[in-house]
Amino acid sequence: MFRRTASRALLAVVLSVSLAACGESEDSTGAAAEISTDLSEKPEVPASDEPAPDELVIDDIVEGDGDEAVEGSTASVKYVGAFYESGEEFDSSWSGGPDETIEVPLGGGRVIPGFEQGIEGMQVGGRRMITIPSDLGYGDEDRGPIPGGSTLVFVMDLVEVTD
Repeated sequence: MFRRTASRALLAVVLSVSLAACGESEDSTGAAAEISTDLSEKPEVPASDEPAPDELVIDDIVEGDGDEAVEGSTASVKYVGAFYESGEEFDSSWSGGPDETIEVPLGGGRVIPGFEQGIEGMQVGGRRMITIPSDLGYGDEDRGPIPGGSTLVFVMDLVEVTD
C-alpha cells in the first residue's frame, strides 16, 4: 500500500513539474508575452519570424471578468491591426484617441470573419491577440494598404458588451 501511494505521489510530482515547464516555455517564447498588459496603453504588435498559421490563433493577454461577448451582442473594442511578419501597423482605433472604440455586432458580418470570431468569448476588461490567416481576413484581393494573401494580427481590448 505504501509503495502504491508513493508511486502515485511521485508520478503526480513529475507530471506537475513537466506541465509547469511546458507552460513556462510557451509563455516566455510566444509573441503574446511581448504585448503590454496595461489596457490604458496602446499595444505594440511584435513581428514574427515563425511560419504564418493557416488557422485562427487566439491568445488572451489579459482575461477580462466582465460581460462576455456572444453572438447577437454588440462588442465595443479598441484595436491595433498589423501585419504578421513585420508587425507594421496598418490600422488602429487608438489613432482617434485612447477612448476611441468601434462597435462590432457579433454575427452581423460587418467585419472580416477572423476579427468577429476572435472577439467571441472575450469578457469585458480583456485584451486578446488574434492572428488571422488570409482566408478569414481579406483573402487574395488587395484591400487598401493590405496586400492579398496577408496574415493579420489584431490586438484588441473589449471595453463593453451590449445586447
